[in-house]
Amino acid sequence: MKYNQNRRLLCACYAAGLILLTGSTSLAAGLSAPEADTVQLQAEAVGETAADGAAWDFAEITAGIHEDTVAGIRAAAEKAHEDYTEKVEEERRKAEEEAAREAAAQAAAQTAAQEKELLAALIFCEAGNQPYEGQVAVGAVVMNRVNSGQFPDTITDVIYQSGQFTPAMTGWLDSVLESDGYTDSAMQAAGDALAGSNPIGDCLYFSTGGNGYQLGDHFFR
Repeated sequence: MKYNQNRRLLCACYAAGLILLTGSTSLAAGLSAPEADTVQLQAEAVGETAADGAAWDFAEITAGIHEDTVAGIRAAAEKAHEDYTEKVEEERRKAEEEAAREAAAQAAAQTAAQEKELLAALIFCEAGNQPYEGQVAVGAVVMNRVNSGQFPDTITDVIYQSGQFTPAMTGWLDSVLESDGYTDSAMQAAGDALAGSNPIGDCLYFSTGGNGYQLGDHFFR
């Protein structure tokens, strides 16, 4: 510890000596001949003292200063590079997560729009000639099935489940869907059913005959 303190002190002294030597040489140009000679002698005296290896090992000191400086610069550069790399990686990760969220949201929105159109087409086929409440009721039956646990858990799978809805089995539903042949009323009824409107409770079936809760020409049970 004491050696290091002495070494730092010697470094400071050496640096000050260099400044004095340089300054003395520069000032000599503006002095009179006797004054310049005096300054030159003083500079030479300091130089002789600095050259005395037994008392001042400046070569070792300057080498140490150089090594410490280089090591410090290298460490700072490595730390800066590490910090920059971490920052770039964090920004990349956040960008990928945001892109994934946006893609998932867009996919979900597209699926929701497609299922709403499909439900509107089914409502048109099954109840396009019924009162508006009867149209909403058909949409509610589909939503009841989606939420029941007894049927598939998506609108598409419920509507296209084998043997369930006649328009889906005959191809009429697909024809209406492809041509946007459903009415605005059917689309509005689909939106209301998706939003939770339900005039028939927990009914899972409807038909044009039989028993149950009658709404228009359909019986719901």
